[in-house]
Amino acid sequence: MNEPTKTKKGRQEKATFAGGCFWCMVQPFEEMPGILKVESGYTGGTKENPTYEEVCSEMTGHAEAVQITYDPDVFPYEKLLDIFWRQIDPTDAGGQFHDRGSSYRTAIFYHTEEQRRKAETSKRELEESGRFNRPIVTEIAPAGPFYPAEEYHQDYHRKNPLRYKMYRKASGRDEFIARHWSRKPPAEELKRRLTPLQYEVTQNNGTEPPFRNEFWDNHREGIYVDIVSGEPLFSSLDKFDSGCGWPSFTKPLHTGSIVEKTDLSHFMIRTEVRSKNADSHLGHVFADGPQPTGLRYCINSAALRFIPKEDLEKEGYGEYKALFER
Repeated sequence: MNEPTKTKKGRQEKATFAGGCFWCMVQPFEEMPGILKVESGYTGGTKENPTYEEVCSEMTGHAEAVQITYDPDVFPYEKLLDIFWRQIDPTDAGGQFHDRGSSYRTAIFYHTEEQRRKAETSKRELEESGRFNRPIVTEIAPAGPFYPAEEYHQDYHRKNPLRYKMYRKASGRDEFIARHWSRKPPAEELKRRLTPLQYEVTQNNGTEPPFRNEFWDNHREGIYVDIVSGEPLFSSLDKFDSGCGWPSFTKPLHTGSIVEKTDLSHFMIRTEVRSKNADSHLGHVFADGPQPTGLRYCINSAALRFIPKEDLEKEGYGEYKALFER
């Protein structure tokens, strides 16, 4: 599991969420700034120190859950709630996706009255949004004892990446998230909002000219977000000069923010990179980058918007300021 690290301000609070299989609830949170620890475990029931087998038997009252230790001055509770809702089917009272039973129910376990108020507000806003055509049944309950799961369950997505990916896909979770939480606007709106080049690159898998694009030689500190959705994608801290004429990065800001697909176009075999939420074509990733990753994410400037570090707060990305304060 991720061990706590010191932050500049050092405040630590806990948040506890049940969202079905806890294997799938770690990665969405762990790479966010201000997240100090994400632990899988059991809570909401009556038996002390339950085992995985006991919880799965549906006799303990516990749910699989994750407990997050975070710095609220860097990553506020409201943003944790936003991530939580986007991982689950909040209308399903019988479990989550192909995992059935109360141990796979969804719940927000609040640790303070402030968390309770914010959780109830976020639930009400989701209900009023009309995003779902069934009632929101996710419970909001006071946090009780949290029992860490067995070690083999901790960071399962890292220890068993292939099985984890196969499980997520087969469970139906990713398909549900894409169907209900896609941030891709209609084509007509995109044509109004984007330049012809931005539209061609992001929507038609186009490629801009090397050395004649906005960010290939940008050396300012800040983050790069999807030009379509605004989702954070890359950081200047991971940008390097590859000599290829396009912005190059060793890794994305968050592994879960991008999708990689096999690209067989132009008589080549390449790995295409797309944004997860807006499905924007970004570029390609190659195995010829520097260490520590050995990767080169070769990205079109036309798919990106740059937010300099001094504007992060103003632009709504204040949690990323901590990246540049170390």
